[in-house]
Amino acid sequence: MIFALIVVPVLGLFFGVHRYLWCRLVRDTTTPGGRPRRVGTAALFVLPLLALGALLAGRAGLPFLLQQLLAWPGYLWLALVLYLVLGLLAGEAVRAVWLRVPARRRDREPGDGRPTTAGPTTVGPAVPAPAPAPDARRAPVPSSSPTLLPPRTPALPPLPAPPRRLFVARAVAAGASLAATAAVGYGTATTLRGPVVKRVTVPLAKLPRSAHGFRIAVVSDIHLGPILGRAHTRRVVETINRTSPDLIAVVGDLVDGSVADLAPAAEPLRALRSRHGAYFVTGNHEYYSGAAPWVDHVRELGVHPLENARTELPGFDLAGINDLAGQTEHAGPDYERALDGRDPARAVVLMAHQPVTIHDTVRHGVDLQLSGHTHGGQMWPFTYVAAATNPTVAGLARYGDTQLYVTRGAGAWGPPVRLGAPPDVTVVELASLRA
Repeated sequence: MIFALIVVPVLGLFFGVHRYLWCRLVRDTTTPGGRPRRVGTAALFVLPLLALGALLAGRAGLPFLLQQLLAWPGYLWLALVLYLVLGLLAGEAVRAVWLRVPARRRDREPGDGRPTTAGPTTVGPAVPAPAPAPDARRAPVPSSSPTLLPPRTPALPPLPAPPRRLFVARAVAAGASLAATAAVGYGTATTLRGPVVKRVTVPLAKLPRSAHGFRIAVVSDIHLGPILGRAHTRRVVETINRTSPDLIAVVGDLVDGSVADLAPAAEPLRALRSRHGAYFVTGNHEYYSGAAPWVDHVRELGVHPLENARTELPGFDLAGINDLAGQTEHAGPDYERALDGRDPARAVVLMAHQPVTIHDTVRHGVDLQLSGHTHGGQMWPFTYVAAATNPTVAGLARYGDTQLYVTRGAGAWGPPVRLGAPPDVTVVELASLRA
């Protein structure tokens, strides 16, 4: 029943979109039976299968090397599909207008009054030749007599232009393809360059003066997997360490895969450096990948998991709750366990992967929640979808007496493409309001 209600419509939409791409990029721009049509048809048959393979390889338990081989072309093709469809849909308006504009006539129709030229061409006024003299003696021809030129050789007709509809189809397809390729190329380069550093100051009423200026490096959604591996982790770690933070908060979605496959990719986390250590809470993708083994492994790497737990730091308490996805394993968020017994006079900073928990956080009197999960939308126009489904998609916001900061994350899920939402590591500097 679930398969019929969800999977079948999704697959129908997936292949319907590819049918549309084939019509606009292949059928409308090539001639039947030609090599370009055969190549284009083959590509639009193979690429969707690679994309499905990339999406399903991990869940199917395929060897990690095969997952990596499928991931790059499959996920990049998914990103290209998005921007190709957007470009072609914009081109539909261009197509409609262009095809309605009358074509310029090359020649007027017969009988339109335009003079035509035929036969030999003469230079000077046409004077008839004098009749020959009756006798043998003929008068010499004056030098001023007109000279007849040989007939003009007709010019070769111009090569026939492609039909108007074919020209428009090729122009729209080329424009959409160039724009989509440029967008995906730029977004991929943005992701692979690694996160940029953002800085934000958050005033807390309960923070003592002694903790004023305490700096927390917040990172989320690193998403180690078949595409983003050890080199990506090293870039993130180097970015964090350059900020010389007092504390590091890893707010979920560290991985997309098992410890067996991704332990080498996570190894650079050992190099994280801060005065008060690094802390970790689970995200929804940890539960897709096996949360318990990963909690144990990050502990071995020197990062302290906070599973519905709290620790006291100079000037405030740091707490962490499990992700909402843990409810399927009876290990969901537990505020009472994380916050029970704390001194309400002390400020508390809560690590929670998803910003949608903010309303529960407000009810428990938390001063600041640190979250990720949204990726800032990752790829425009999904930025609007993320904004519609999350209370805050990125940045700092206030809900009652509680403040929420949402980082855009340091990696990418699925396509390694960031467009309109560059990756970041945020240094949150706590400020005391006490004199």
